[in-house]
Amino acid sequence: MRRINIKEEKNKIRTEYKEKRKNVPSEQRVINDEKICKKLLSLSSYRFADTILLYSPLKNEIDTSAIVKDALSKGKRVAYPRCIEGNEMVYHIITSEEQLISGKYGIKEPIETLPVYENGQDNAICILPAIVYDKKGYRLGYGKGYYDRFLSKFKGIKIGLVYSGFVLDEIPKGKFDLKSDLIITEKGVISFAKN
Repeated sequence: MRRINIKEEKNKIRTEYKEKRKNVPSEQRVINDEKICKKLLSLSSYRFADTILLYSPLKNEIDTSAIVKDALSKGKRVAYPRCIEGNEMVYHIITSEEQLISGKYGIKEPIETLPVYENGQDNAICILPAIVYDKKGYRLGYGKGYYDRFLSKFKGIKIGLVYSGFVLDEIPKGKFDLKSDLIITEKGVISFAKN
């Protein structure tokens, strides 16, 4: 019986679905992104959250600009991650999207001097990017482990954003992979029991 190489399998899925995501027509992407953001903004976990931890989308990732605009207009604290040494990331609180600058991997990051988000001090949700999710809530990102390390200590609600065609039956997972509490697609919300 052939033993599954998890890293190899994950890389195969990454390559395949990054290409598929690249081929989603831009008009369809805009429509799907808008539906996903509207669904997130209607969640009670969003409405009652004090802090929203967001991500700056890479090309072809779900655009979260509607979320940041809504959150800031409602007086919520908004934080974005900044990559630091040791493949770790730290979230900084912003008051304007203009406080995001080009950082590691060409991803927009908060200015280093902005206040740091202190985990567990409030009612927070973390919005997660991914290439794909599976039907149990596990995510497959880019393989650097930034989110896995952060989420292992995160006390709030983890919400994944993904297109419905990028939710697989199952993805290979290792012992450090964590699942989301729910994922949102353009077709609806899928909720999972807390770990």
